[in-house]
Amino acid sequence: MNVMPHAFLASILAFSSIFATAVEVKNVSLAKTAASIQMNSQQELVNLFFAAAKVGNSEVINEFLKHGFPVDVRNKDGYTPLMMATYYGHQEIVSSLLKHGADRCARDNRGNTALMGALFKMEFAIAKQLHQADCDAQAQKTGQKTTAEFANVIGQEKQLQQLIQEQEKTQVKTQK
Repeated sequence: MNVMPHAFLASILAFSSIFATAVEVKNVSLAKTAASIQMNSQQELVNLFFAAAKVGNSEVINEFLKHGFPVDVRNKDGYTPLMMATYYGHQEIVSSLLKHGADRCARDNRGNTALMGALFKMEFAIAKQLHQADCDAQAQKTGQKTTAEFANVIGQEKQLQQLIQEQEKTQVKTQK
């Protein structure tokens, strides 16, 4: 077993302890210090989780998920780790996040889903994984772009239609 993720997490905790000691020296109230340290530590962990999704570090992702890290945590732009892994083409991480219950229909602050990111980046194998849920019904109710509308805007409508047709054929075969 690779101890790298454990060592990295330990170093984050050690850094937080040093930060805590420095803040106490400045006579900041203990309540404010504890809340600030906890918030900084949590943000560091979220940043690490997103960085692992972006660069494709499945060991770190799986270690976080094994310990119950929230699979649908969001960053300031409303992205989820699923969106990040999709956008950067890390199919193994996409699979792992989906197995842990990642929300395929989550939308970022601009109203885009992971599937839209896959279409934009032409990650069609990932798009096949993500298209197994219909996220467009809710989008139409809330006035957001559907996947088909998005695909049309970026010139990927043919690829989306091909994806849908392939899935329909697969569904027909499994129903027989």
